[in-house]
Amino acid sequence: MENRNDIEEGKMERKGVESVKETMMLRQPLLQKRSNITSQIALVGAKVYPIESLDYEIVENDLFKEDWRSRKRIQIFQYVVLKWTLALCIGLGTGFVGVLNNLAVENIAGFKLLYTSNLMLEEKYYQAFVLYAGTNLVLAIIAAALCAYIAPAAAGSGIPEVKAYLNGVDAHSILAPSTLFVKIFGSICGVAGGFVVGKEGPMVHTGACIANLLGQGGSRKYGLTWKWLRFFKNDRDRRDLITCGAAAGVAAAFRAPVGGVLFALEEAASWWRSALLWRTFFATAVVAVVLRACMEFCRSGRCGLFGEGGLIMFDVNSAAASYTTPDLLAIIFIGILGGLFGSLYNYLVDKVLRTYSIINERGRPFKILLVMGISLLTSCCTYGLPWFAKCNPCPVGVQEECPTTGRSGNYKNFHCPPGHYSDLASILLNTNDDSIRNLLTPGVVRDFELSTLSVFFVFVYCLGIITYGIAIPSGLFIPVILAGASYGRLVGTFLGTISSLDVGLFALVGAASFLGGTMRMTVSLCVILLELTNDLLMLPLVMLVLLISKTVADCFNIGVYDQMLKMKGLPFMEAHAEPYMRNLVARDVVSAPLITFSGVEKVGTIWQTLNMTRHHAFPVIDEPPFSDAPELCGLVLRSHLLVLLKGKKFTKNRVLSGIETLRSFNAFDFAKPGSGKGLKLEDLDIKDEEMEMYVDLHPITNTSPYTVVETMSLAKAAVLFRELGLRHLCVVPKTPGRPPVVGILTRHDFMPEHILGLHPHIDPHK
Repeated sequence: MENRNDIEEGKMERKGVESVKETMMLRQPLLQKRSNITSQIALVGAKVYPIESLDYEIVENDLFKEDWRSRKRIQIFQYVVLKWTLALCIGLGTGFVGVLNNLAVENIAGFKLLYTSNLMLEEKYYQAFVLYAGTNLVLAIIAAALCAYIAPAAAGSGIPEVKAYLNGVDAHSILAPSTLFVKIFGSICGVAGGFVVGKEGPMVHTGACIANLLGQGGSRKYGLTWKWLRFFKNDRDRRDLITCGAAAGVAAAFRAPVGGVLFALEEAASWWRSALLWRTFFATAVVAVVLRACMEFCRSGRCGLFGEGGLIMFDVNSAAASYTTPDLLAIIFIGILGGLFGSLYNYLVDKVLRTYSIINERGRPFKILLVMGISLLTSCCTYGLPWFAKCNPCPVGVQEECPTTGRSGNYKNFHCPPGHYSDLASILLNTNDDSIRNLLTPGVVRDFELSTLSVFFVFVYCLGIITYGIAIPSGLFIPVILAGASYGRLVGTFLGTISSLDVGLFALVGAASFLGGTMRMTVSLCVILLELTNDLLMLPLVMLVLLISKTVADCFNIGVYDQMLKMKGLPFMEAHAEPYMRNLVARDVVSAPLITFSGVEKVGTIWQTLNMTRHHAFPVIDEPPFSDAPELCGLVLRSHLLVLLKGKKFTKNRVLSGIETLRSFNAFDFAKPGSGKGLKLEDLDIKDEEMEMYVDLHPITNTSPYTVVETMSLAKAAVLFRELGLRHLCVVPKTPGRPPVVGILTRHDFMPEHILGLHPHIDPHK
């Protein structure tokens, strides 16, 4: 495995050296003190973990074929029913977690803001700040401690990790039960603690964790071994369930069931089919029903301070969506602005995260100290900035109390005299959901000063950048929506009487432009925003601004989630191949020497090979007398070899014994267990005399592995590898008279670090 020093010390041309260096700097993961910067090790939650790929391919061996032949119609019916039942459970679980999240955030943040406001009304300003900042600090410490000591993988959004898993990357503990626990309660503490973060990204991760927990196929440890659950002990079905979980998370966060399906299709999933579409839509529909039922239950006031701000729904139908040519020109300008701001946002997030990684490497206490510092900075800004804003007189004829004495009113008194309010305090000292609602409020109902919108935009933009990346669960949707809505409303306010479009609708378009500029999604974001705002008349403008902002931002860098995948070191397979791959063929990147097994192999040889290597698949070659000439029998997995050796169905002579193996094992003995519960080589107890015996590998060998000829272009092989969701791709010779297999392509072989390390003369930009 090549490292950076090996590449730089090789004999390369000057241009090739510069290209390799530049590419590696772009893809270098966050941790700086790693001895290996290739994609075999990934950074998840500021920790270095070895990673593996997932086995999405169907292993068509004799045991698998025998199992399918023996299945009855009732078993197939059970399998189908269980798929829909698990989709129902995912929807119910994610929906109830979403309600819990919103209830907790609204009540914790609500009481904090209510008591702070009461102290300020009594002119106890220092006590109010101590209460406000102290509560935020305690919540921040709780969230940071949970992430630092229990589940580091729960830090951040979680969407890049879910996206990588659905692409086939099995990074350590990203969907573990401990990660689920920390994601739920850490997100509650982080959002309620006043950070400029959202709960939407963590909800996607939470939904995926719930799906992964339900899709474990039972648990022997806790006696949950219901016979039906065994059908789901494979990565293919777990992938489908986790796709449903990711979509359900979006539906729970935004009350956008259709948007959740489209988000999973456009952004999260790397592999899709029509049957999965139906189950994903069913799961999100269940989430919508759960949310609606809980909202109706809470309308009577039985949920504490939970109000309309709990579940995001920004109804802007009261504003007329009529627009003229100047409005369209302004929309185009906002789209360009969103692309520029979005690309700059992604660039700065990259720089900040690389700086934070230096602090995070020093240990858990430093992670917590960093969170505490950001918490205090946020509290000082949110409490201190309104002091510099002027007080506005209460408008005449408003139905709402002015100034408001509660937590979520539009007219915060803050330090203003009676009959006046601070418009900056109404969006700073409020929950994120209520702040967005205030910004989207039509101008005929509510007005903001230009200075207020400018200060708020700078505050949210800068605090969003430095907050994302600390050791708390944090989403990007809400900070981006807040910043986009503020500059969108600012543009609408500047146009004034020239525009026929309301400033609240300009805020919606601004939010869409910034979302498109940072995340580079179009269809799913458009539907999510329309479901959020309940304003279908804005569809053309939202579509236009999303396309413009994404196009502009793509000229500078990639989307924030793709950027995070590279920074975390996760070996994500893109849907397209890099241009330089067309100049290489499959045999140019396969690793050597190739380790193969005979169809009937000595036990000692297998044990020694497994002990000396970490390969997860081995070609099986049939040789005389079992075949006329050496031929590729298939591919055998490491996990299957361990189960076979554990069963000890050995023979003293080198003979075929597949029938005995079929009688002694069934397909579920070789099914993939739950997370971290697989059989290891240390679990085997093989005696010395057994090492000299033989075992027949034919019953567990996948006799139909995917193969490509060695002269196939690497670009074509990469697209095939990604589209089929493979873990191993066999490379076979083009000419006869050679060994039946040249090598095996894995995910690592398609990574730029590996390719450019083997061929440093290649210019990666051509």
